[in-house]
Amino acid sequence: MAFGFIKKLVAKITGKSPSQQPKQKNGGNGKGGDAKNGDGKGRRGRRGRRGKGGGNGQQQQQGGNRPQQQQQQRQQQQNDRRRDGQQQQQDRGQNGNRRREERRERGRGRGKGRDDRPRSVNTAANEMRPGGEVSAEEIKRRAEAHAAWDPASFAVDPVEGKKRFHDFDLPGEVMHGIADLGFNYCTEIQALSLGYALDGKNVAGKAITGSGKTAAFLVAILTRYLRTPENRSDKGGVPRALVIAPTRELVIQICKDADAIGKYCNLRSLAVYGGMDYERQKRELLNAPVDLLVATPGRLLDFCQQHVIDLSRVDTLVIDEADRMLDMGFIPDVRRIIGHLPSKDKRATMLYSATLTDDVMRLASQWMDDPVRVEVEGEQVATDTVRQVVYVTRSENKFKMLFNHIAMHPEARTIVFCNRKNTTEDVYESLKCRGMAVEQLSGDVNQNKRLQVLEDFRAGKIKIVIATDVAGRGIHVDDIEYVINFDFPYQAEDYVHRIGRTGRAGNTGIAISFADEDESFAIPDIEEYIQEPLKCTMIQDDDPLLKELPPRGKCAEAVSAEDLAAVDAREAVTEEQKKAAAAMTGVIGKTASGKELFIRDNAAEPRKLPTFENALEPKPQPPDESDAYSKPVEQKTRFEEWKPES
Repeated sequence: MAFGFIKKLVAKITGKSPSQQPKQKNGGNGKGGDAKNGDGKGRRGRRGRRGKGGGNGQQQQQGGNRPQQQQQQRQQQQNDRRRDGQQQQQDRGQNGNRRREERRERGRGRGKGRDDRPRSVNTAANEMRPGGEVSAEEIKRRAEAHAAWDPASFAVDPVEGKKRFHDFDLPGEVMHGIADLGFNYCTEIQALSLGYALDGKNVAGKAITGSGKTAAFLVAILTRYLRTPENRSDKGGVPRALVIAPTRELVIQICKDADAIGKYCNLRSLAVYGGMDYERQKRELLNAPVDLLVATPGRLLDFCQQHVIDLSRVDTLVIDEADRMLDMGFIPDVRRIIGHLPSKDKRATMLYSATLTDDVMRLASQWMDDPVRVEVEGEQVATDTVRQVVYVTRSENKFKMLFNHIAMHPEARTIVFCNRKNTTEDVYESLKCRGMAVEQLSGDVNQNKRLQVLEDFRAGKIKIVIATDVAGRGIHVDDIEYVINFDFPYQAEDYVHRIGRTGRAGNTGIAISFADEDESFAIPDIEEYIQEPLKCTMIQDDDPLLKELPPRGKCAEAVSAEDLAAVDAREAVTEEQKKAAAAMTGVIGKTASGKELFIRDNAAEPRKLPTFENALEPKPQPPDESDAYSKPVEQKTRFEEWKPES
């Protein structure tokens, strides 16, 4: 509008109307230039509308045609790119699947693409899902087998200092399952807690994984439900007993144990967990009544919110591995789950943990009244049966030592623990490319693949597994011979959990840890936690475990008998560890590699049973630490020189 007003004003001064002004064929009214030739900065110069260069008429006319030429060029470029894209798409269609499979096989954690991320997968429709319902044909076969079973065939002689399952007056169906499993005498946690659990009392139990705590609460639940069938719901999704565990692998393992012990009870046990079989789990829950439900917190809350599961009639709650629940941040979810249950005075609650810390006992007091506190000295049970060896070495030698140790014992069932997923993947790939038959367990591994690896490891098809702490907690195999800490764990409790994978059910085991310059600081905390020193061995340059690695793509060379004898002598299990293993079980047998299973029948010094203590008895007042932050911190120094083992 301002420009039009100026034109009118100029016309009024000059006496010419705007229509009489000369038309500008080419350039605009350039500043300081000729409008006719477009020499100035006209509105339509060489650079188009409002261009800064004027140019002559021919150039300006070419400039007027340039947008059309540019549009044609752009269209040609788009056509070329479209043809190139079609060709590339054809190439990807031919080679894309192969590349993705190669990336999955390589398993390079740092360079993974979207196709390598773990995805939800489902079990095949014609297969029983892990922790799923048993087929009608299998139930019928089991009933026929139990009808033909003679209880007199399962006779166990009473022995002083031992508790038999016969001493608890269990139903024949439960005794038949126990007989099939070969259990003769109770472990310590079973002997101490089973009587209270059968009476429906609340129990807070301290016991490590592998001590038999799972069988203790399962036997109690199955026995009580066989004797009270009238309390069973007549519709699906309404369980009577609920077991909460922190990981999928542990949930599946508990459900498998329930199926083994309750094989002939005709009670329905199901497992629900995340990562796979979502719709199938929902369908199995609603199809028929559920007696025992084993679940991870996340999937259980999901089904509760969708009204697939109704927890209002649960009369028995079991919280397994409560300390790990606390560490993994599941306690808020557990509180929400307990909000769906009947009040604590209308249900029996059992809580099991490797450590009954003050935090765990505070949770126990919130969730159950007057629990009986049953403690088995978990740390000593875990370490008494395990030969612990610490090799002091440089970080660059750790993989070399691991490879040579596995090459010396290729048939020994071994689990290797790493702190990080990328370390797990690097170790796995480095072993794999040198001819080792090895698998890995970490959060990046497909859920179906993880379950298959666990099954193959139990069956002995796989001898070596590389795992992280969380994934490794689902490994419950009785005859693991070696646990190798490629990395020292961050927490002393995790060290006990790791070495607890071996030395189970009457076996002895060997735990090997690599202490480098970055991780040796963890040793004092571990020694304080297990209340015994760790004997460290300095690895010399001529040690058999420092033999040079073969190049990638080549297998290990033959191991000399002298090298093998030297390493085995250094890691040999002591007589004290054999006696400790002998005090744990009454089962006779051998490991997969032919090593002896030690039994307690002729143990010279039977283990002293721990005493009971009520969890809510008054405790001594803790010391006043209100001024702890104002006091100087006492710095503890440790001056020790690493010395090679003599």
